[in-house]
Amino acid sequence: MDITTADRQPKNRVALTINGDRHDLEIHPWVTLLDLLRGPMQLSGTKKGCDHGQCGACTVLIDGERMNSCLKFAVTLDGAEITTIEGLGRPENMHPMQKAFVEHDAYQCGYCTPGQICSAVGLLKEGKAGTREEIREMMSGNLCRCGAYVNIADAIEDVMGQEARCGIREAAE
Repeated sequence: MDITTADRQPKNRVALTINGDRHDLEIHPWVTLLDLLRGPMQLSGTKKGCDHGQCGACTVLIDGERMNSCLKFAVTLDGAEITTIEGLGRPENMHPMQKAFVEHDAYQCGYCTPGQICSAVGLLKEGKAGTREEIREMMSGNLCRCGAYVNIADAIEDVMGQEARCGIREAAE
């Protein structure tokens, strides 16, 4: 299908809340959430790595759950709340996980970092990881070509500890 043929294909209406802002969109049924975010929404923080759900670079939070955005057709998410790395925090007001990644030098080239951070935030919300081994296992869907895994686990443990000290986890349950 060439570009002009694709443009004439019917579009679907979908309402998405992305980083707190509601968007009423008309999109083709084959557009992935990743391509929607990086294209029309101009949110380039979410990275396209393998485009097959194998690397985790495109991980975002969909209704609070971590998911690979390259595997989700945007039209299937009508009414969903999407949080990308841009929605977690900004340099002047970072999310605790973003701060921990900086403090623990949990990145090198940085390409995987947005997906790693979104996945780590989702992991903590799930509340299933209690040990370093569980953290590493549950983060195994997010690959880092630079090998910053030790520092990534350190950052996640740090935020887990902050939550435990502040009683955040107990209050959320």
